[in-house]
Amino acid sequence: MVRSILVAAVALAGSAALQLDGAGRAAHAATGSIRGRVDIRAPAVDAEPRPGVADLGMDSMFHAVERRNAVVYFETAPQSAFEGSGAVHVTMSQTNETFVPHVLAVRVGTVVDFPNNDTIYHNVFSLSKTKRFDLGRYAKGQSKSVRFDEPGIVRVFCDIHSHMNAFILVFAHRFFSLTDDQGRYRIDDVPPGTYTLVAWYEGSIRQTRVVTVPEGGGTVDVDFAVQ
Repeated sequence: MVRSILVAAVALAGSAALQLDGAGRAAHAATGSIRGRVDIRAPAVDAEPRPGVADLGMDSMFHAVERRNAVVYFETAPQSAFEGSGAVHVTMSQTNETFVPHVLAVRVGTVVDFPNNDTIYHNVFSLSKTKRFDLGRYAKGQSKSVRFDEPGIVRVFCDIHSHMNAFILVFAHRFFSLTDDQGRYRIDDVPPGTYTLVAWYEGSIRQTRVVTVPEGGGTVDVDFAVQ
């Protein structure tokens, strides 16, 4: 179900980006932007500090990092949103026994590099149906990579450190945004039309909103409150 949502069906013809001008010629309609804030109201869980697996120049205690990033995306998207590709490299490092960042949002075709910045061995693997992989154990200064070629959600783990986990959301279209540290997001170049906007947080869809970008374009504000 989640995979089908991230694939995103083509939206209705009313959201097409082309229209005819007075002379009957094709002209691009004005596009708009959708912006807002995702307010994470779920209580923050402060994990107890845990001893490091090894004390080889690192801090002797591991402290959990608060995870408050959400992803906002279109449940359906116009055909133009599927054009192009995500043929780029991004990074999810292993730093202080944590995957950094905890959440990545990427397009199909993106290659994710997993460098080990710690002075201990790590392993990166996933059993997700979207992308199964196991990079094995490797030391500080080494990096391995995975190309994500299908849309869906990928859970990432380390088989040495059970407290390490992360999410990679892979989209077939370009209408998505990862919130910043203040919970803000922005999606630009949206053709006029009505769309279902989804707020995802920590493994599940938490809220949806129906939003309309007017024919003249402009900026539409949409906020979410996630429990």
